[in-house]
Amino acid sequence: MSQIKTEDELILFEKEIKEFWTKFKSICGSEHVNQTLGLRESCKESIKALSEKWSKKLKEGDLMIDKIQEYRNEILQQNICIEEKQEDLTEMNSKIKHEEEQKRDFIDRIQELKEELTRKREIISAKNKATKERLERLSKSKELFEERLGLEIRRIYDEQLQFIFRCIDHKDPDKPYTFTLAINEQGDYEVTSSSPPLDCIAELQLKVRETNNFAAFVANIRKAFTALSYK
Repeated sequence: MSQIKTEDELILFEKEIKEFWTKFKSICGSEHVNQTLGLRESCKESIKALSEKWSKKLKEGDLMIDKIQEYRNEILQQNICIEEKQEDLTEMNSKIKHEEEQKRDFIDRIQELKEELTRKREIISAKNKATKERLERLSKSKELFEERLGLEIRRIYDEQLQFIFRCIDHKDPDKPYTFTLAINEQGDYEVTSSSPPLDCIAELQLKVRETNNFAAFVANIRKAFTALSYK
C-alpha cells in the first residue's frame, strides 16, 4: 500500500515538473532556454571533469597514504629487527668478554701452578741433596761405628737405616740393641723404632736436630742402651 502511494507521488511530482518547465519555456522563450540548457550542460561537464580529476587525485592520495603506511610498517619491522640484532650482539660481546676473562684467569692460574711446581721441585731437590749428603756422612761413619762401638748399620725399607748395637749386655754380648732412623719430609732425623724402647729417645732426637752432631747422637743412644742393660 505504501509502495503504491510512493509511486503515485512520484508520478504527480514529474507531472508538476513538466508543467513548470512548459510554463518556464513559454515565459522565457525558446532561445533563452536553449542558452540556459547549454550553460547548464557546460557546467555539468566542467563539474564532471573536475569531479573526475579530484576523484583521481583522491585515489592517488589514498594510494600514497597506503604506500607511506606500508613504508612506515617496513621501517618499524626493520627497527625491531635492528633492536633484536643489537641485543644479540650485546649478548655475544658479553659472552666473549666473559670467556676472555676466564681465559686470563686460567692463564694466571696455570702460571701460579707452574711457579708453585717450580718452588716444590726446588724444595724437593734441596731436601734430596741434604738427605743424600747425610746418608753419605752416615756411610762414611759406618766403619768407624762398627769398629769402635760394635755397631752394624743396615739399609732397610723406605730408605731407613737400622742401627744394631752389640757388646752392650755383659751377660750376653751378642744380644742386639736396635733403633731405626729415617729422614722426614722436613729433612730432619727421626727415630721410627727402638728395641728395647728408650724413654730418652725424643730428647736425643731433638738434640741431634739442633746440633746436627750425628756421632754424638749415636754414642748417646749406645750409652742409654748400656744404662738400660744394668737395670
